[in-house]
Parts: sequence; structure tokens; C-alpha cells
Amino acid sequence: MRIAVTGSTGLIGTALVAELSAAGHQVVRLVRRPPTGPGEVCWDPHSGAVDLAGLAGVDAVVNLAGAGIGDRRWTAARKREIRDSRVLGTRTLVRALDRLSPRPTVLVSGSAVGYYGARDATELTEDAEGGEGFLPDVVRAWEAEALRAGDLGCRVALARTGLVLTGSGGAAARLLPLIRLGLGGPLGSGRQWWSWITLADEVAALRLLVEGDLSGPVNLTAPQPLPNAEVVRALGAAAGRPTLLRAPGIALRLALGELAEDILTGQRVMPARLLGVGFRFRHPTIDVAAGWLFDDAARRRP
Repeated sequence: MRIAVTGSTGLIGTALVAELSAAGHQVVRLVRRPPTGPGEVCWDPHSGAVDLAGLAGVDAVVNLAGAGIGDRRWTAARKREIRDSRVLGTRTLVRALDRLSPRPTVLVSGSAVGYYGARDATELTEDAEGGEGFLPDVVRAWEAEALRAGDLGCRVALARTGLVLTGSGGAAARLLPLIRLGLGGPLGSGRQWWSWITLADEVAALRLLVEGDLSGPVNLTAPQPLPNAEVVRALGAAAGRPTLLRAPGIALRLALGELAEDILTGQRVMPARLLGVGFRFRHPTIDVAAGWLFDDAARRRP
């Protein structure tokens, strides 16, 4: 297949491009700068400009573009960037697909378990209603833009991704050095549920969505969501270090502002649709995932 990928230089996109290429697919990477090599196509999510000639013959599109959620404090400007990078970017992409002939038959669009909002210990599958607040509102608008591709004859799969565990970046990579030093611990109460997935399983699940026939929302999370304290405990056990130094919620709120609420609340999300089609997780439990995570981080160290 000829597959176009937005967000191809990001944490998940980089790994996905490598996976798809290794599987024999031809990958076209959409970039927001002048192309510097073969397989790159220029686009501007905000202005709506897309090099349509570079997308000719594309069979499927994976849309992973979007500003980072947890890498800086949520100011009004940053919240607008988080929303616009997803909503306007997806709108631009779908409009471009409408102008292609023939059109791609598959759109796998990034999404997030933030759709469900703060739901305590309630077990959530893809049939659960969305929550309230900034992130649920962003995800609703983001998914709505992607679903417009259904009117163009595309099969649309919405990849509702949880916390991605990898040693190459993201929240887990920032936590690992503290764990190794014995300085890690629960965040806030530690009772908030974390729905996680390793990068290896995330990429495998995205490939399944491209090559398979699932449509609509699909939770990309491991089948063992856990309270934050249990996730941190498993990481500490894998490193042979204690995890007793709790980060008080009030300190996180002072340091991170509104972003802290996303860290101190969570969702207990189950990958019902992945399990329903027989998807096999390489890292189905946190203990297995924690061992892989430290191995992954060690491989990436210079």
C-alpha cells in the first residue's frame, strides 16, 4: 500500500513510519517545511495548502499531527494551539482527500482517551459517552473533522490512544531518570487511573487499523489499566528502586496550572474492539511493559 502519514516526525509517527516501511508499504511523509528528501510532501495545516501531486495514488492516510498535550503549561494560547493543530489540521487533510482522484479508501485518525474525561474507576469501552472539559471538547471536535472523510467513501478509524510508554520521549521518558535515582513516586493521590500502552503495541495497533477493517472509535490502550501508584510501583520494581516520594497535587497545580488536572485525574479505558478482533499485545501487563520500557530506554542512550 501507499500510505501517507502526518505527524511523521513525532514520537509515534517516527516509529510507525519505520514499522510500515519494514512491512513493505510505501510511506509518504507530510511535512510542514520544504521537502528535503524522497517520500516527503509539503502541507500547511493552518493555511490549508497541500501538495496534492505528492499524494497521488495514496491508498491510506494516518493522521497523527497535533501539538503536544503535556510538554508545557496550558496558557490560553497553548490551549488554542492544541485544539487548532488537531481540528484545523484534520480539516485541511480531509479537504485534500476530497480533491484526490482516486481517493484513499482508509483514514486512520489520531484521537485520545481524553475523550472520556475524568471518570474515576468506571470501566470505559468505545461505547462510553464523552466527558466534559477542555480535552473532551478538543477530541470531539477533532474526531468530527475526521469522520467527514466517511462521506468521501473512506473507512475512518479513530485511534483513541492512552499514555504511550517508551524510552524515547513523552511522560514516561521524563519519569525514568527519577525512578532510577529512587526519586519516583505517585502523582497526587496516586489513585487516578492510567490507561497506558507501550509504543511497540501502539504502532502494531495502528498498523492493524490501516490494514484491517475496523472503523469508528478504537481504544489503543493495554488491557490492564491501573491506578497511577501501581504503574509507578511497577516501574520502580523493574529498576530495583523504591517509589515512595509522592508529588503532592498542590505542588503539581502550582507548577503546571490547568495541565495538572489532566495528570491528577484519569480514565479506566479498556481496548474492547482490539481484543474483539484478536489483537495480541506484546506487553499486556504493566510488569512486562516496565521491563521492556527500561530495556527500550537503555537501547536509546548514546
